[in-house]
Amino acid sequence: MENDDIKILVVDDEPNSTQILRKILVKKGYSVTEENDSVKAKKLINENFYEIIISDLQMPEVDGMDLLKMKPIDSIFIMITGYGSVLSAVESMKNGAFDYINKPFNLDEFTLKVEKAVEKIKMTKKILDLKTIIEDSYPFKNIIGTSKKMLEVFDFINKISKVNVNVLIEGQSGTGKELVARAIHQSSDRKAQQFIAINCSAIPENLLESELFGHVKGAFTGATEIQKGVFEQADGGTLFLDEIAEMPYNLQAKLLRVIENWEVKSLGSDKIKKIDVRLISATNQNLKEFIRQKKFREDLYFRLSTFSISLPPLSERISDIPLIVSHYLKVLSAKFDKNFSITAGALDALLKHKWSGNVRELENVLEQSAIITMDETIDIKHFNFLNLSDSIEDTVKNTSDISLDELEKRYIIRVLQDNDWNKAKVSQILKIDRKTLYKKIKVYNILENKI
Repeated sequence: MENDDIKILVVDDEPNSTQILRKILVKKGYSVTEENDSVKAKKLINENFYEIIISDLQMPEVDGMDLLKMKPIDSIFIMITGYGSVLSAVESMKNGAFDYINKPFNLDEFTLKVEKAVEKIKMTKKILDLKTIIEDSYPFKNIIGTSKKMLEVFDFINKISKVNVNVLIEGQSGTGKELVARAIHQSSDRKAQQFIAINCSAIPENLLESELFGHVKGAFTGATEIQKGVFEQADGGTLFLDEIAEMPYNLQAKLLRVIENWEVKSLGSDKIKKIDVRLISATNQNLKEFIRQKKFREDLYFRLSTFSISLPPLSERISDIPLIVSHYLKVLSAKFDKNFSITAGALDALLKHKWSGNVRELENVLEQSAIITMDETIDIKHFNFLNLSDSIEDTVKNTSDISLDELEKRYIIRVLQDNDWNKAKVSQILKIDRKTLYKKIKVYNILENKI
């Protein structure tokens, strides 16, 4: 997008002001319209699309705030305010202005603010173009990104999906490990067969072996019927073992035997069954450190990680945030039968936030905002997030004006996200029973996004 593609409307009832600003902008190569009658400016905005609208605040009949309220959502608005009129400037920003400039003009400052707006316009267009490329080019549409690190992930998926080897996916909670596992499956020759996923940390230790390998009737107390394990259920397809680091050490040896021979024996049975399974495992832990601490078998690690990939946290691919936001707003629009959009200020806030909960936290914040907003526009005032890297002590210091219930809600969200939404584990950490935890989740309307 070239400068002459960007149309700018300059509105001020003082002709000298519009002439000066127009002269500066034309020199930069922009297409500029100047108007000294705010009523006519209103008509121009209704009948034309301007990427940038620059308007004085104080004008007869129609003032700058009126023009700001009627601007298209894709236009950027810069307000001109009287020198020292801080309250007016703040009010305009609250109502959706991108920035403001004081009179008398500092022309260098004015130029920089316009260039910043132009940069944002060009970035938005680039994002839309890249999003189209992604949607047209990749079969795994729910994994969004054009950053170098995400392109490496896409390349890994394309290369590894056709090879029948075990894969280990490492990465922080919320980075999309299961999405990558599903993408490998969907891009493989096994895509017509089952994809079975279980979370090793969510199943009690005494039941995990049965869940993995199955059992026959009477194998143990409560085994009233035959049950196939997930290895047998996934025969011919793909099995995804999430949070593999949480698997009990004694059970790791049994898993190793299955992987070595691709044979499984149900609890209480003497029959050995051959299986054909693509195994993908995932963890948010440092398995090499677990091996050093004798918490994880080294031989099992090598079996699981024939090929491995580490997913980047959201903090290392900030440039992907606008794409993810655009994608998820479409998802939310379909879910709630609306047409959600987001203000420039809100997007800037998302770009600056420390996403300790990664993409899952971002999607959670957006869904809560979509529920809170009274219309279809998500603004910064709708956000209710807590930097998970902040300590609770810092949170208390910085939020003395919020209620105890709100602090409790934020803390519960933090612990849930830190523990990958494993409610059994979280209830133990919080020292409350699971029933109470579920009740608080319902009361506080805490939404879980599995990605």
